[in-house]
Amino acid sequence: MLTEELEWTVLPGLRDYAQTLAAMEARVAEIAKGTAPEAIWLLEHPPLYTAGTSAAPGDLTQADRFPVHYAGRGGQYTYHGPGQRVAYVMLDLNRRGRDVRCFVHNMENWVIETLGEFGIRGERRAGRVGVWVTRPEKPGLPDGSTREDKVAAIGIKIRRWVSFHGLSINVEPDLNHFEGIIPCGIRDHGVTSLVDLGLPVTMDDLDLALKRQFFLTFGN
Repeated sequence: MLTEELEWTVLPGLRDYAQTLAAMEARVAEIAKGTAPEAIWLLEHPPLYTAGTSAAPGDLTQADRFPVHYAGRGGQYTYHGPGQRVAYVMLDLNRRGRDVRCFVHNMENWVIETLGEFGIRGERRAGRVGVWVTRPEKPGLPDGSTREDKVAAIGIKIRRWVSFHGLSINVEPDLNHFEGIIPCGIRDHGVTSLVDLGLPVTMDDLDLALKRQFFLTFGN
């Protein structure tokens, strides 16, 4: 069995979704066979929507706005585009523990601790996968509760106990692009970004924090 260190790669430019998905599936097969090391790919995509296995047709409200890809990951509709950091996470859970719930929990912790480096309190919510921030400065919801916005989405798939797909963190995407979908099927809350929260974080800043916090969360 291959024991090389995890491969951490930042891919330049805007990466074609279909080509990236094909490359990721090929890499997952190699990891499962023990012929390639685990990998994290950090990248951006051109504007597009992806549909997970639970996507409801009615949540795609502007089908002709951007290309729509059926991703095969868990979850519903999400948006990818410039200014959003996507992390594709290809880890061998055969050696890290065959516990999907724990893995998702660790993915959320990874994001929460990364955001914490920038003074952002990211939180998880029961029944809502992803990472959320409260927005007390915005008008509350009709029921009087505090507005919350999603800053990071998580959607994974497991094949032969190797993970793929992963997460996305909004650094400075065009938030209007989310209007073509009901993100993750949630109508009562919105989306935000690091820049929208008043933090001029660069993609390089975020990448460094992601790498530090990954190894603290998941180990080598």
